[in-house]
Amino acid sequence: MNLIKFSRRDDYGTDLYMQVFFTKRWALLQASVSWCEYPGWPYIQVKSGSGSLLSVLFWAYKFGFDIGILERTWDWGRCDEWQETGDGV
Repeated sequence: MNLIKFSRRDDYGTDLYMQVFFTKRWALLQASVSWCEYPGWPYIQVKSGSGSLLSVLFWAYKFGFDIGILERTWDWGRCDEWQETGDGV
């Protein structure tokens, strides 16, 4: 189990990610802050289940915030593979 990991992705904006106490499949806490190039309508989403004990996502204009508690670990390596091969797009 790892303690803390910080990541950054640039794809139609900037996304900053943090994972706390995580394994290959699960994380105790995950959070992200995003700034997108394109504005969007404001919304908030709260969910439980489907790979997460509790997840809250907030979006307003170009700013977004996401926090998940006891959630499936984000796997950006898999997303990068899908983009390269065209699978899942």
